[in-house]
Amino acid sequence: MIGTASESQITATGRLLVPTLMFIALVVAVVGSLGAPLITAVAGEFGVSLAAAQWTLTAPLLVGAIATPVLGRLGTGPRRRQVILATLAVVVAGSLLTVVPPSFGWLLAGRVAQGASLGLGALMMGVARDHLPEQRSGATIALLSVASTVGIGVGYPLAGLLTDVSGLRAAYGLGLLIAAAALAAAWWAVPQPPPGRSAAVDVPGAAFLGAGLVTLSLAMSQTTLWTENPALAAALPAAAAVLLAMWVRRERRCAAPLVDLALLRHPAVAGANVTMLLGGIGMYLLLALVTRYVQTPESAGYGFGVDVFIAGSVLVPFSALGFAGGKLVPRLRKRLQATTVLAAGGGVVLAALVVFALARGQLWLAFAVMGLLGLGVGVFSAAMPVAILAATPPEETSSAMSFNQVVRSVGFSIGSALGGLVLAAHTGTGATFPTEAGYTTAAWAGAAAMAVTVLISLVLRHAAKARLS
Repeated sequence: MIGTASESQITATGRLLVPTLMFIALVVAVVGSLGAPLITAVAGEFGVSLAAAQWTLTAPLLVGAIATPVLGRLGTGPRRRQVILATLAVVVAGSLLTVVPPSFGWLLAGRVAQGASLGLGALMMGVARDHLPEQRSGATIALLSVASTVGIGVGYPLAGLLTDVSGLRAAYGLGLLIAAAALAAAWWAVPQPPPGRSAAVDVPGAAFLGAGLVTLSLAMSQTTLWTENPALAAALPAAAAVLLAMWVRRERRCAAPLVDLALLRHPAVAGANVTMLLGGIGMYLLLALVTRYVQTPESAGYGFGVDVFIAGSVLVPFSALGFAGGKLVPRLRKRLQATTVLAAGGGVVLAALVVFALARGQLWLAFAVMGLLGLGVGVFSAAMPVAILAATPPEETSSAMSFNQVVRSVGFSIGSALGGLVLAAHTGTGATFPTEAGYTTAAWAGAAAMAVTVLISLVLRHAAKARLS
């Protein structure tokens, strides 16, 4: 009787594994996206400045910069299931704080706890590679990579609608509800990893890497520093470079490094991470530009003055076509190399940036641009794990993909900062909004980053063919 029950539970767990992994990846994206559309509402609810409210977005990103590589390494060990459950429990606790905060400080503490979720995506990929057949695991990992990005398009409109209808706490209540559901699903469906994994974690290496990434993220996210205190702004990337250099030195001498640097030096892995960095700049820059542009009041001479819900709805085509693009990749991979698919996805994102630079006078164009961006991001994101994992041992999946996610986050931060700096440069003294030319300049800057991304992908394709011949 007991044996039969165990077998039936294993069967049920196997059927639930893929939907559970996808759900957790979407939860990570939705919870992470709750900061951006709610900044104005937070400032009004708690009587703080917009700059202070901005930390409800910045703080989770900083925590994620530390948590992602650490969780990635823990995910290669024998306690991956426990790590996933503990991380989701922290996210649930943080989500509760955001729903019932007695003060802004408690809300910020809750958002800090939610930031731990940003490191879970790579662990989901490790679970998929360990416990699914090879063909199915590849398709699942591709969709997980897409879900962690395009899931933002689910969180933005829902958060905006809930805030408009029921207030700020209802929007954060969405985060609590789905985080609790994700914890329950993970407890039921996520299995233990295969035996024989190392549990060692390089704590000093994690400290150096985390400090370097936080310093770099601060430099990228606090764009006002570059206009108000340029000396400090320039010092932060220099300090980050020193800390990251110390991390590299530590990893070379460590018996159990946080990230396998030898693996990162592999041409396919290194090239994929470079394209992810540059691609992330162009992708997030356009995402930020469009959502800001459509909310600009028409009195500025451009824009449409839409509310948070409509601005979030602009991202619905981004999510829908992003998933469609991710679904296309397995079929494309039957005929094309992963680097060719990367170049194709980057080319679609490049096209979206060019369209926005040249034509944005009607609201429907914003929806079209975001759909085009989503298609490109979906193809690009789904092809990225294929390029990396082809040169990665199965037991290093979580670590390798966590580093790639860190690179993506840095690219997103640079893209956001670049867009903000360009628009700030086109904002006159005493003016509230930048001139429309600022959006054109920023879009062409993103297009330049994506053009280099496509070029590097094609070079990697040529190099891969040369190695095979």
